[in-house]
Amino acid sequence: MPPIDRAGRLSPLGLVLLAITSVGWGLNFPIMKNLLTEWPPLSSRGLCGIAGAAALALFALARRQKLSVPRPMWLRLLLVSMLTIGGWVAFMGLALLWLNASEAAVLGISIPVWVAFLAWPILGERLSPLRAVALTVALAGIAVLIGGNGLEASVEKLPGIACALAGAACVGLGTVLTKHFPLAMPPLSLAAWQIGLGCLPIAIVGLAVEQPQLAALSAIGWASLLYMTLIQFCLCYVCWFAALERLPAATASIGTLLVPVIGVLAAAAMLREPLGLREIAALVFTLGGVAVALRA
Repeated sequence: MPPIDRAGRLSPLGLVLLAITSVGWGLNFPIMKNLLTEWPPLSSRGLCGIAGAAALALFALARRQKLSVPRPMWLRLLLVSMLTIGGWVAFMGLALLWLNASEAAVLGISIPVWVAFLAWPILGERLSPLRAVALTVALAGIAVLIGGNGLEASVEKLPGIACALAGAACVGLGTVLTKHFPLAMPPLSLAAWQIGLGCLPIAIVGLAVEQPQLAALSAIGWASLLYMTLIQFCLCYVCWFAALERLPAATASIGTLLVPVIGVLAAAAMLREPLGLREIAALVFTLGGVAVALRA
């Protein structure tokens, strides 16, 4: 299906799929935060990712997409998977031990900032003046979020802030390396391999260090695990790739800026996290800067 129809309008189905993806990923932030009260971060994120990868692989086979990986591609696939999926899953899960779900969601949208900075030395893509200004505005929004509650509160949350930014930086580096070393595989098969390879070591470390107990999970805990597996890792990825087939890449990228908005609003509604001037200002600054940077 072409990304834009003959009348120059965006595909309605593509926009619906993009909305499903953004809402699903946004709701995952408060769900992850709530699950941490029952299960440790690495085990829950890693095991859900492995189960999600297996489900995606079955879906890919049902769509008659080959799962085989060309031998020369294994090393780059492993590297990109460990960065894009493994780094994000591990660091963001740990970040939520110190941060609110809304704070983690806002820090997560710094990914385009890291992509822009890393693309300069690796791909030779220089920053235009407009994009540099836009990224500066986005960083200002992050600064508002970090320093809004005073120095003492920021120091207490410093490990979480560092983990969230590290996770975003890993995704940024993985994205740049994917552009530098393209992975020529069907999209669903590629997603299954990346999620599986990225989450496997996280799950192994989690099981060895955290030793999670299934008996500790309540009904809400089980529902959270199912959501992370079936919605976050399966449905959202299927909808994301389907949306990319129907929408221009720039439209899809800007559409994902709904993720932190949903995350912040859902955290306020589900977890009663604060939604004041600081959170709104940080969200507006960061979203505005990233949106302009993506357009520049």
